[in-house]
Amino acid sequence: MVLDKNTAKKTAELLLQINAIKLKPENPFTWASGWKSPIYCDNRILLSYPPIRNYVRDEMAKQVETLYGKPDVIAGVATGAIGIGALVADVLGLPFIYVRPEPKSHGRKNQVEGHLEKNQTAVVIEDLISTGKSSLNAVDALRNEGVNVKGMLAIFTYGFETATTNFIEKDLKLNTLSSYDYLIEQASETGYIKEDQLRTLMEWRIAPSKWNQH
Repeated sequence: MVLDKNTAKKTAELLLQINAIKLKPENPFTWASGWKSPIYCDNRILLSYPPIRNYVRDEMAKQVETLYGKPDVIAGVATGAIGIGALVADVLGLPFIYVRPEPKSHGRKNQVEGHLEKNQTAVVIEDLISTGKSSLNAVDALRNEGVNVKGMLAIFTYGFETATTNFIEKDLKLNTLSSYDYLIEQASETGYIKEDQLRTLMEWRIAPSKWNQH
């Protein structure tokens, strides 16, 4: 769910501006999952642009407080959300931890890095939601440590039905600064994409796993 429409459109505009989101309907990307996609999103790029980084940081910090109140800790999902998560925690004056995809194979074999106590509350920060599986894996790790996860806030979501289902099954609230729908709206309004490209992008979102199979 997107909390603020103006923030959603502004975030989409900024991500397009720095090519954090690339649209190539005619020359699709191949994701790690094997899916063909007319869009590729790498929000880590925004860390290299201080004004945009600060905008996203401040909006996320405001929305964390509005949506969830002030938690005990902010948790970033490694590796994409470590940077922005730490920045959000800094603005809020809160401790920061991050969650690895799996426990380390050596040392203390931690999956959650940072100081954490049982029954603390946390809000999870993520950069991007596709199916939601890796994000929810981090939530499982935190819950296994006895943490009360109040919700998740991400920069961007593709809005796949499978992600919605996965978050419902885990009983976790998800909010995002922006989304695929706002991105397409912004890209269309500003002439970033043409009418035929818009149709392609809408078709892909309906059935991404089956799109462009030939």
